[in-house]
Amino acid sequence: MANLGRTNKILLELIQQPGNNKCADCSAPEPDWASYTLGVFVCLNCSGMHRNLPAVSKVKSIRLDYWDSSLVEFMQKRGNSEAKAIFEKCVPAFFYKPQQKDCLVLKDQWIRAKYERREFTGENNKFLQIYTSEQFESTLWKKGRDNKQFFKRNFLLSQRDFTLKYFIKEDSKVPKAVISMKDLNVDFQPEKIGHPHGLQISYPGRRTHQEPLCLSRRRAGVAVVTFFNAIRATRLAYLLKKHQTLRNSELVPYLTSRSLKEGYMEKTGPTKREPFKKRWFSLCLMNRKLLYFKSPLDATERGAVFIGTESHGYSVSESSGQCTRGGRWRCGITLETPERQFVFMCEQESEQREWTDALRKIISQPMTPEDYANEATLRRGK
Repeated sequence: MANLGRTNKILLELIQQPGNNKCADCSAPEPDWASYTLGVFVCLNCSGMHRNLPAVSKVKSIRLDYWDSSLVEFMQKRGNSEAKAIFEKCVPAFFYKPQQKDCLVLKDQWIRAKYERREFTGENNKFLQIYTSEQFESTLWKKGRDNKQFFKRNFLLSQRDFTLKYFIKEDSKVPKAVISMKDLNVDFQPEKIGHPHGLQISYPGRRTHQEPLCLSRRRAGVAVVTFFNAIRATRLAYLLKKHQTLRNSELVPYLTSRSLKEGYMEKTGPTKREPFKKRWFSLCLMNRKLLYFKSPLDATERGAVFIGTESHGYSVSESSGQCTRGGRWRCGITLETPERQFVFMCEQESEQREWTDALRKIISQPMTPEDYANEATLRRGK
């Protein structure tokens, strides 16, 4: 028992050191597990994924398990920083590194890519060639626009003309849709879509479209994450061509983005005399738009509100009081724009605060030339 306490104490001191004080795979603070074959400190959630790779990684609890002195010595020599220099030596700029709050499939495939497939050690560039090939093909299940069914579709991603095309049949010559990389966004939405590999593609047309996708076959995780990172690679190639003076690091934040906030609110019309109706809202920082849909998986928006800056006449505030026009919720939000005032109702005060904070975050961000162009386009479309 004395030896157990001594080795555990050494490990607890090791996880206080810079690099070791965050999970090696998702950056969660205070990791309390470790892979004694790889020499990395990980969080509880990531340790479960390491258990799925018994040929590569074996894990122990830092606090609860017995540690032999030789294993502790290996952890002292290796550690997260040293392991990162080995297993993340050649991570491409476009490759998404998941964080603590990301979905399971992203974290699982990141761990498998690093340690099982050793994609980033520099041993070969086979995987890089897959992500960055001129044409990348994938078969996914796409939700139909008028019902809840998913249909098998073939997707073709091209770095020749920076488009994503999809085809209804394998032998189709003409694509059902051609989506430009200019404003395409892709994001994992497993809870919203109701599938662990649920992926959503959004792109503007006359209205913004959102296409829920998933894979249900074996090895679906690696296929859908590869597709996701291939889109990011194509987006980066497009942006590098468009902004030739900018570096990779400056463009990476614009490859894909998650919604800043999503959820149901009630809204009324422009005169504020219309009944309140429940709608699904999605707020995106990348394009500064608040979109609303009748339901979460609707293919096209019912409307959109551009969110500018305070100096351009945009502001948001909280309000409360009983709604008398058919609404059931009482926690109000007032969004002021140069054209009109929008009134929304939330069910809970916590949701009211979250929406208000998210809207204020966008309002506080300075607008880019593209933002001004998007604002003008949205106004012309009304």
